[in-house]
Amino acid sequence: MNGIILCAGFVTRMAPLTDDSPKALLPVGGKAVIDHLIGQLLDFRGLDSIYVVTNERFFEQFVEWGETRSRAITGRGISLHILNDGADRPERRLGASGDLGFAVKHLRAGKDTVVAAGDNIFRFPLGPCWEKFVTDDKSLVLALPTGDARKLNRTGVLELDDKGRVLAFHEKPETPPSNLACPAIYFLKPGALGLIDEYLSSPEARDEIGYFISYIAGHSDIHALRIEGEAIDIGTIEAYEKAKAMLSGEPVIRND
Repeated sequence: MNGIILCAGFVTRMAPLTDDSPKALLPVGGKAVIDHLIGQLLDFRGLDSIYVVTNERFFEQFVEWGETRSRAITGRGISLHILNDGADRPERRLGASGDLGFAVKHLRAGKDTVVAAGDNIFRFPLGPCWEKFVTDDKSLVLALPTGDARKLNRTGVLELDDKGRVLAFHEKPETPPSNLACPAIYFLKPGALGLIDEYLSSPEARDEIGYFISYIAGHSDIHALRIEGEAIDIGTIEAYEKAKAMLSGEPVIRND
């Protein structure tokens, strides 16, 4: 089974912090942002490959990072692949959906796959989500209930039917259709992931992965798993500083 971590953004909103470093490698809570996610993925039963997608600008930094993490990862029987999408400046970026399509061409088809943004820290255990995914026949996304209306305006929001099936994914909606935020981690069955090329060739294609989730919902079943927890999106300098302050005094993964 596969893990894909998307880290190919140029992060112009976080300059000058990210002028010479990708935000996934910025330190938070005593380790790089991406290492919080990697630490959870390593415990996923049956995961055998992790693909980190970056760009030409930051490729060498991720190669160096991979060399320092290789033993811990391969020691679990998991191979690590650092992929360079070739973009050397923002106007040449593929976008998150394009990078997902790029990654899919490099992995073994026909496997369950978790896709995540490398700039998110999940403050709840992901292992139970993975276990439900691999023991079921449905693709899954996570639904985090929140009463913070401003947060819903800044994130993906799910629209579900009464059985938990995803009807649509709304990207940063002005009027959220629900209180269910969807963090940037998606558990996709081979049939759902295999729609990426068709999606990228369609007039519906957009950079953000959320639009691909909506596309999947229109062509295949994808369900939401409700989780009580928090996901920190390191998308701005303010969010980064807040995350550093918070995680300097609290455990990263919370079980309460």
